Amino acid sequence: MKLDLFGPHFKTNPHPTYAQLRATQPVYRRDAANGKSIWFVTRYDDVAALLRDHARFVKDVRNTLTPVERSAAPITPDLVNQLSNHMLNLDPPDHTRLRTLVNKAFTAGVVSQLSGRIGSIADTLLDKVQRQGHMDLIDDFAFPLPITVIAELLGIPARDRARFRSWSDAFITPSVNLGRGAKKYLKMRRRMEDFTGYLRQIFVERRAQPRADLISLLLGAEEAGDRLSEEELFSMMSLLIVAGHETAVNLIGNGVLALLLHPEQQALLQAQPALIESAVEEILRYEGPVERATMRFAAEDVPMADQLIRRGDAVSLVLAAADRDPAHFAAPDTFDITRHPNRHLGFGLGIHYCLGAPLARLEAKIALTTLLARLPTLRLAASAETLRWRTIPILRGLHHLPVRWEP
Repeated sequence: MKLDLFGPHFKTNPHPTYAQLRATQPVYRRDAANGKSIWFVTRYDDVAALLRDHARFVKDVRNTLTPVERSAAPITPDLVNQLSNHMLNLDPPDHTRLRTLVNKAFTAGVVSQLSGRIGSIADTLLDKVQRQGHMDLIDDFAFPLPITVIAELLGIPARDRARFRSWSDAFITPSVNLGRGAKKYLKMRRRMEDFTGYLRQIFVERRAQPRADLISLLLGAEEAGDRLSEEELFSMMSLLIVAGHETAVNLIGNGVLALLLHPEQQALLQAQPALIESAVEEILRYEGPVERATMRFAAEDVPMADQLIRRGDAVSLVLAAADRDPAHFAAPDTFDITRHPNRHLGFGLGIHYCLGAPLARLEAKIALTTLLARLPTLRLAASAETLRWRTIPILRGLHHLPVRWEP
Protein backbone atom coordinates (compact mmCIF):
# COMPACT_ATOMS: atom_id res chain seq x y z
CA MET A 1 0.00 0.00 0.00
CA LYS A 2 1.50 3.33 -1.07
CA LEU A 3 0.05 6.33 0.73
CA ASP A 4 0.24 10.00 -0.20
CA LEU A 5 2.44 11.52 2.50
CA PHE A 6 3.56 14.68 0.73
CA GLY A 7 1.03 16.28 -1.63
CA PRO A 8 -1.35 19.21 -1.10
CA HIS A 9 -4.39 16.95 -0.66
CA PHE A 10 -2.62 15.02 2.10
CA LYS A 11 -1.40 18.22 3.75
CA THR A 12 -4.95 19.57 3.99
CA ASN A 13 -5.60 16.98 6.70
CA PRO A 14 -2.84 14.44 7.33
CA HIS A 15 -4.28 13.13 10.59
CA PRO A 16 -6.59 10.36 9.22
CA THR A 17 -3.65 8.93 7.26
CA TYR A 18 -1.42 9.05 10.33
CA ALA A 19 -4.16 7.35 12.39
CA GLN A 20 -4.32 4.57 9.79
CA LEU A 21 -0.55 4.11 9.95
CA ARG A 22 -0.50 4.06 13.76
CA ALA A 23 -3.15 1.34 13.79
CA THR A 24 -1.92 -0.86 10.93
CA GLN A 25 1.67 0.01 9.91
CA PRO A 26 3.33 1.97 12.72
CA VAL A 27 6.73 1.55 11.04
CA TYR A 28 5.90 2.18 7.39
CA ARG A 29 8.41 1.76 4.55
CA ARG A 30 8.76 3.74 1.35
CA ASP A 31 11.45 3.44 -1.32
CA ALA A 32 13.91 6.34 -1.37
CA ALA A 33 15.60 7.81 -4.44
CA ASN A 34 19.04 6.51 -3.39
CA GLY A 35 17.98 2.87 -3.42
CA LYS A 36 17.55 2.77 0.35
CA SER A 37 14.28 2.88 2.25
CA ILE A 38 12.64 5.65 4.25
CA TRP A 39 10.67 4.59 7.31
CA PHE A 40 7.82 6.62 8.84
CA VAL A 41 7.41 5.98 12.57
CA THR A 42 4.04 7.10 13.99
CA ARG A 43 3.41 5.69 17.48
CA TYR A 44 4.27 7.84 20.49
CA ASP A 45 6.40 5.28 22.33
CA ASP A 46 8.46 4.46 19.24
CA VAL A 47 8.93 8.11 18.29
CA ALA A 48 9.96 9.09 21.83
CA ALA A 49 12.43 6.18 22.03
CA LEU A 50 14.04 7.01 18.69
CA LEU A 51 14.31 10.71 19.53
CA ARG A 52 16.49 9.70 22.48
CA ASP A 53 18.44 6.95 20.68
CA HIS A 54 21.22 9.02 19.12
CA ALA A 55 23.59 6.03 19.03
CA ARG A 56 21.59 3.87 16.61
CA PHE A 57 19.74 6.67 14.81
CA VAL A 58 22.13 9.40 13.73
CA LYS A 59 21.65 12.76 12.05
CA ASP A 60 24.74 12.66 9.78
CA VAL A 61 24.29 9.94 7.15
CA ARG A 62 28.08 9.67 6.86
CA ASN A 63 28.07 8.07 10.30
CA THR A 64 26.20 5.07 8.86
CA LEU A 65 29.00 4.28 6.38
CA THR A 66 31.92 1.88 6.68
CA PRO A 67 35.39 3.38 6.07
CA VAL A 68 35.37 1.92 2.56
CA GLU A 69 31.91 3.31 1.80
CA ARG A 70 32.87 6.71 3.19
CA SER A 71 35.99 6.92 1.00
CA ALA A 72 33.90 6.09 -2.08
CA ALA A 73 31.06 8.52 -1.26
CA PRO A 74 30.70 11.59 -3.50
CA ILE A 75 31.88 14.92 -2.15
CA THR A 76 29.03 16.97 -0.72
CA PRO A 77 28.52 20.22 -2.71
CA ASP A 78 29.52 23.41 -0.93
CA LEU A 79 25.95 24.68 -1.22
CA VAL A 80 24.57 21.69 0.70
CA ASN A 81 27.27 22.09 3.37
CA GLN A 82 26.37 25.75 3.84
CA LEU A 83 22.72 24.77 4.31
CA SER A 84 23.16 21.74 6.49
CA ASN A 85 26.44 21.77 8.45
CA HIS A 86 24.77 22.83 11.69
CA MET A 87 24.13 21.11 15.01
CA LEU A 88 20.66 19.84 14.06
CA ASN A 89 22.26 17.64 11.38
CA LEU A 90 25.29 16.52 13.36
CA ASP A 91 26.04 13.87 15.98
CA PRO A 92 28.26 13.93 19.06
CA PRO A 93 30.97 15.08 19.49
CA ASP A 94 30.40 17.69 16.72
CA HIS A 95 26.83 18.33 17.87
CA THR A 96 27.94 18.66 21.51
CA ARG A 97 30.64 21.16 20.61
CA LEU A 98 28.35 23.38 18.51
CA ARG A 99 25.43 23.26 20.92
CA THR A 100 27.72 24.22 23.79
CA LEU A 101 29.02 27.21 21.85
CA VAL A 102 25.53 28.37 20.86
CA ASN A 103 24.09 27.82 24.32
CA LYS A 104 26.56 30.37 25.61
CA ALA A 105 25.12 32.93 23.21
CA PHE A 106 21.45 31.87 23.32
CA THR A 107 20.65 31.73 27.01
CA ALA A 108 17.30 31.50 28.76
CA GLY A 109 18.11 34.86 30.31
CA VAL A 110 18.21 36.51 26.88
CA VAL A 111 14.79 35.05 26.01
CA SER A 112 13.18 36.07 29.31
CA GLN A 113 14.18 39.69 28.74
CA LEU A 114 12.33 39.84 25.42
CA SER A 115 8.78 39.81 26.74
CA GLY A 116 8.25 43.57 26.67
CA ARG A 117 9.78 43.98 23.23
CA ILE A 118 7.68 41.13 21.76
CA GLY A 119 4.54 42.75 23.17
CA SER A 120 5.52 46.08 21.65
CA ILE A 121 6.07 44.49 18.22
CA ALA A 122 2.70 42.72 18.41
CA ASP A 123 0.93 45.98 19.29
CA THR A 124 2.67 47.86 16.48
CA LEU A 125 1.61 45.25 13.92
CA LEU A 126 -2.00 45.39 15.09
CA ASP A 127 -1.97 49.20 15.10
CA LYS A 128 -1.43 49.02 11.33
CA VAL A 129 -4.50 46.89 10.64
CA GLN A 130 -6.96 47.26 13.51
CA ARG A 131 -9.12 49.95 11.89
CA GLN A 132 -9.50 48.10 8.58
CA GLY A 133 -11.21 45.10 10.16
CA HIS A 134 -9.40 42.39 8.20
CA MET A 135 -5.91 41.03 7.45
CA ASP A 136 -3.97 38.02 6.32
CA LEU A 137 -2.87 36.81 9.72
CA ILE A 138 0.23 35.10 8.30
CA ASP A 139 1.59 37.98 6.21
CA ASP A 140 0.49 40.81 8.49
CA PHE A 141 1.15 39.33 11.91
CA ALA A 142 2.46 35.75 12.32
CA PHE A 143 5.42 36.23 9.97
CA PRO A 144 6.63 39.77 10.78
CA LEU A 145 6.49 39.31 14.56
CA PRO A 146 9.06 36.51 14.97
CA ILE A 147 11.25 37.62 12.05
CA THR A 148 11.52 41.05 13.70
CA VAL A 149 12.42 39.40 17.02
CA ILE A 150 15.11 37.12 15.62
CA ALA A 151 16.52 39.88 13.39
CA GLU A 152 16.85 42.18 16.39
CA LEU A 153 18.44 39.38 18.43
CA LEU A 154 20.95 38.70 15.68
CA GLY A 155 21.57 42.38 15.05
CA ILE A 156 20.25 42.53 11.47
CA PRO A 157 19.41 46.11 10.36
CA ALA A 158 15.67 46.73 9.89
CA ARG A 159 16.15 47.66 6.22
CA ASP A 160 17.43 44.13 5.43
CA ARG A 161 14.80 41.99 7.15
CA ALA A 162 12.54 41.48 4.16
CA ARG A 163 15.36 39.55 2.46
CA PHE A 164 15.24 36.93 5.20
CA ARG A 165 11.96 35.46 3.97
CA SER A 166 13.56 34.46 0.68
CA TRP A 167 16.60 33.07 2.48
CA SER A 168 14.44 31.17 4.97
CA ASP A 169 12.50 29.54 2.11
CA ALA A 170 15.85 28.38 0.72
CA PHE A 171 16.91 26.87 4.05
CA ILE A 172 13.78 24.75 4.47
CA THR A 173 13.84 23.39 0.91
CA PRO A 174 14.89 19.75 1.23
CA SER A 175 18.48 19.38 0.01
CA VAL A 176 17.47 16.30 -1.99
CA ASN A 177 15.60 18.62 -4.35
CA LEU A 178 18.69 20.65 -5.18
CA GLY A 179 19.69 18.19 -7.89
CA ARG A 180 16.32 18.22 -9.62
CA GLY A 181 16.86 20.65 -12.42
CA ALA A 182 19.63 23.09 -13.24
CA LYS A 183 17.36 26.14 -12.93
CA LYS A 184 16.29 25.24 -9.41
CA TYR A 185 19.88 24.60 -8.38
CA LEU A 186 21.13 27.87 -9.87
CA LYS A 187 18.32 29.82 -8.20
CA MET A 188 19.18 28.22 -4.87
CA ARG A 189 22.88 28.95 -5.37
CA ARG A 190 22.18 32.62 -6.11
CA ARG A 191 20.13 32.90 -2.93
CA MET A 192 22.81 31.29 -0.83
CA GLU A 193 25.61 33.35 -2.37
CA ASP A 194 23.56 36.44 -1.61
CA PHE A 195 23.10 35.20 1.97
CA THR A 196 26.76 34.32 2.58
CA GLY A 197 27.99 37.52 0.96
CA TYR A 198 25.66 39.56 3.14
CA LEU A 199 26.77 37.74 6.29
CA ARG A 200 30.47 38.10 5.48
CA GLN A 201 30.06 41.85 5.51
CA ILE A 202 28.12 41.71 8.80
CA PHE A 203 30.83 39.48 10.32
CA VAL A 204 33.55 41.95 9.29
CA GLU A 205 31.63 44.80 10.90
CA ARG A 206 30.92 42.90 14.13
CA ARG A 207 34.51 41.71 14.51
CA ALA A 208 35.68 45.30 14.18
CA GLN A 209 32.94 46.70 16.42
CA PRO A 210 31.15 44.06 18.51
CA ARG A 211 27.64 44.91 19.67
CA ALA A 212 25.16 43.50 22.16
CA ASP A 213 23.68 41.11 19.61
CA LEU A 214 23.72 37.38 18.89
CA ILE A 215 26.06 37.62 15.89
CA SER A 216 28.71 39.31 18.04
CA LEU A 217 28.23 36.69 20.74
CA LEU A 218 28.55 33.84 18.21
CA LEU A 219 31.69 35.37 16.75
CA GLY A 220 33.20 35.61 20.20
CA ALA A 221 31.84 32.38 21.67
CA GLU A 222 34.56 30.07 22.91
CA GLU A 223 34.66 26.75 24.69
CA ALA A 224 38.09 25.36 25.57
CA GLY A 225 39.64 27.65 22.99
CA ASP A 226 37.24 26.53 20.26
CA ARG A 227 35.41 28.80 17.84
CA LEU A 228 32.90 28.49 15.03
CA SER A 229 34.46 28.23 11.57
CA GLU A 230 33.05 30.50 8.85
CA GLU A 231 31.12 27.59 7.30
CA GLU A 232 29.74 26.69 10.73
CA LEU A 233 28.76 30.32 11.25
CA PHE A 234 26.83 30.35 7.95
CA SER A 235 25.09 27.08 8.82
CA MET A 236 24.34 28.23 12.35
CA MET A 237 22.87 31.47 11.08
CA SER A 238 20.62 29.58 8.67
CA LEU A 239 19.48 27.32 11.51
CA LEU A 240 18.82 30.23 13.88
CA ILE A 241 16.86 32.12 11.24
CA VAL A 242 14.65 29.10 10.60
CA ALA A 243 14.39 27.97 14.23
CA GLY A 244 14.00 31.57 15.32
CA HIS A 245 10.99 32.32 13.18
CA GLU A 246 9.60 29.45 11.07
CA THR A 247 8.47 27.51 14.13
CA ALA A 248 6.87 30.59 15.67
CA VAL A 249 5.13 31.64 12.43
CA ASN A 250 3.43 28.26 12.18
CA LEU A 251 2.73 28.03 15.90
CA ILE A 252 0.92 31.38 15.85
CA GLY A 253 -0.93 30.67 12.60
CA ASN A 254 -1.95 27.13 13.54
CA GLY A 255 -2.97 28.31 17.00
CA VAL A 256 -5.22 31.06 15.73
CA LEU A 257 -6.84 28.68 13.25
CA ALA A 258 -7.45 26.04 15.95
CA LEU A 259 -9.08 28.62 18.21
CA LEU A 260 -11.26 30.04 15.44
CA LEU A 261 -12.39 26.54 14.43
CA HIS A 262 -13.26 25.81 18.08
CA PRO A 263 -15.13 28.94 19.21
CA GLU A 264 -15.90 27.47 22.63
CA GLN A 265 -12.16 27.18 23.27
CA GLN A 266 -11.58 30.70 21.95
CA ALA A 267 -14.28 32.02 24.30
CA LEU A 268 -12.78 30.08 27.22
CA LEU A 269 -9.34 31.56 26.61
CA GLN A 270 -10.75 35.07 26.28
CA ALA A 271 -12.64 34.61 29.56
CA GLN A 272 -9.63 33.05 31.32
CA PRO A 273 -6.39 34.51 29.89
CA ALA A 274 -4.40 32.60 32.52
CA LEU A 275 -5.01 29.48 30.41
CA ILE A 276 -2.63 30.78 27.74
CA GLU A 277 0.27 28.53 28.74
CA SER A 278 -1.77 25.32 28.57
CA ALA A 279 -3.41 26.63 25.37
CA VAL A 280 -0.02 26.97 23.69
CA GLU A 281 0.94 23.46 24.79
CA GLU A 282 -2.30 22.08 23.33
CA ILE A 283 -1.67 23.89 20.04
CA LEU A 284 1.79 22.30 19.96
CA ARG A 285 0.19 18.88 20.42
CA TYR A 286 -2.94 19.29 18.29
CA GLU A 287 -1.49 21.11 15.26
CA GLY A 288 2.16 21.65 16.02
CA PRO A 289 4.42 23.69 13.73
CA VAL A 290 6.83 20.76 13.17
CA GLU A 291 5.01 17.82 11.59
CA ARG A 292 8.02 15.51 11.33
CA ALA A 293 11.38 15.63 13.02
CA THR A 294 14.36 16.27 10.78
CA MET A 295 15.66 13.05 9.23
CA ARG A 296 17.62 10.42 11.07
CA PHE A 297 19.56 7.46 9.63
CA ALA A 298 20.01 3.96 10.99
CA ALA A 299 23.63 3.38 12.01
CA GLU A 300 23.00 -0.38 12.18
CA ASP A 301 20.24 -2.87 11.36
CA VAL A 302 17.40 -2.30 13.86
CA PRO A 303 14.30 -4.53 14.21
CA MET A 304 11.13 -2.62 15.06
CA ALA A 305 7.42 -3.50 14.94
CA ASP A 306 8.01 -6.68 12.89
CA GLN A 307 10.12 -4.70 10.40
CA LEU A 308 13.86 -4.47 9.87
CA ILE A 309 15.29 -0.99 9.41
CA ARG A 310 18.54 -1.49 7.52
CA ARG A 311 21.79 0.37 8.11
CA GLY A 312 21.74 3.59 6.05
CA ASP A 313 17.95 3.75 5.78
CA ALA A 314 16.31 7.11 6.49
CA VAL A 315 13.88 7.37 9.41
CA SER A 316 11.17 10.03 9.67
CA LEU A 317 9.72 10.46 13.16
CA VAL A 318 6.18 11.78 12.70
CA LEU A 319 5.58 14.09 15.66
CA ALA A 320 2.08 14.99 14.45
CA ALA A 321 1.09 11.30 14.56
CA ALA A 322 2.73 10.61 17.93
CA ASP A 323 0.96 13.59 19.48
CA ARG A 324 -2.45 12.17 18.55
CA ASP A 325 -1.71 8.65 19.73
CA PRO A 326 -4.74 7.45 21.74
CA ALA A 327 -2.40 5.28 23.81
CA HIS A 328 -1.04 8.51 25.37
CA PHE A 329 -3.75 11.16 24.96
CA ALA A 330 -7.42 10.88 25.87
CA ALA A 331 -9.66 12.02 23.00
CA PRO A 332 -6.56 12.88 20.94
CA ASP A 333 -8.49 14.52 18.10
CA THR A 334 -10.21 16.92 20.51
CA PHE A 335 -8.73 20.40 20.90
CA ASP A 336 -8.80 21.11 24.65
CA ILE A 337 -6.82 24.07 26.00
CA THR A 338 -7.22 22.74 29.58
CA ARG A 339 -5.59 19.39 28.76
CA HIS A 340 -3.39 18.12 31.59
CA PRO A 341 -1.01 16.39 31.55
CA ASN A 342 0.17 17.17 28.03
CA ARG A 343 3.53 15.52 27.37
CA HIS A 344 3.60 16.24 23.64
CA LEU A 345 6.67 15.86 21.45
CA GLY A 346 6.22 19.10 19.55
CA PHE A 347 9.79 20.27 20.14
CA GLY A 348 11.37 16.82 20.22
CA LEU A 349 13.32 15.09 23.01
CA GLY A 350 16.90 14.30 23.85
CA ILE A 351 20.05 16.04 22.69
CA HIS A 352 18.33 17.60 19.66
CA TYR A 353 15.48 19.18 21.66
CA CYS A 354 14.63 22.46 19.94
CA LEU A 355 16.94 25.25 21.12
CA GLY A 356 14.35 27.82 20.02
CA ALA A 357 11.48 26.30 22.04
CA PRO A 358 11.45 28.90 24.88
CA LEU A 359 11.42 31.76 22.36
CA ALA A 360 8.67 30.19 20.23
CA ARG A 361 6.53 29.58 23.32
CA LEU A 362 6.99 33.14 24.54
CA GLU A 363 6.16 34.63 21.14
CA ALA A 364 3.04 32.47 20.82
CA LYS A 365 1.78 33.35 24.29
CA ILE A 366 2.21 37.08 23.72
CA ALA A 367 0.87 36.98 20.14
CA LEU A 368 -2.31 35.07 21.03
CA THR A 369 -2.97 37.07 24.20
CA THR A 370 -2.56 40.36 22.34
CA LEU A 371 -4.73 39.26 19.41
CA LEU A 372 -7.64 38.09 21.55
CA ALA A 373 -7.50 41.14 23.79
CA ARG A 374 -7.38 43.69 20.97
CA LEU A 375 -9.54 41.84 18.43
CA PRO A 376 -12.18 40.10 20.57
CA THR A 377 -14.49 39.49 17.58
CA LEU A 378 -11.76 37.78 15.53
CA ARG A 379 -13.13 35.20 13.08
CA LEU A 380 -12.21 33.40 9.87
CA ALA A 381 -12.79 35.30 6.64
CA ALA A 382 -12.72 32.13 4.50
CA SER A 383 -13.93 28.57 4.82
CA ALA A 384 -11.43 26.19 6.38
CA GLU A 385 -11.64 23.97 3.29
CA THR A 386 -10.16 26.68 1.07
CA LEU A 387 -7.06 27.26 3.18
CA ARG A 388 -3.81 26.02 1.60
CA TRP A 389 -1.17 24.27 3.69
CA ARG A 390 2.52 24.43 2.82
CA THR A 391 3.83 21.20 1.32
CA ILE A 392 7.25 21.27 3.04
CA PRO A 393 7.44 17.76 4.59
CA ILE A 394 8.73 18.62 8.05
CA LEU A 395 6.58 21.71 8.67
CA ARG A 396 2.89 22.18 9.37
CA GLY A 397 1.79 25.68 8.41
CA LEU A 398 -0.52 27.76 6.24
CA HIS A 399 0.29 29.88 3.21
CA HIS A 400 -2.34 32.46 4.25
CA LEU A 401 -4.98 32.87 6.93
CA PRO A 402 -7.61 35.55 6.13
CA VAL A 403 -9.40 36.84 9.23
CA ARG A 404 -11.95 39.55 10.07
CA TRP A 405 -13.17 41.42 13.13
CA GLU A 406 -15.38 44.35 14.01
CA PRO A 407 -13.11 47.43 13.66
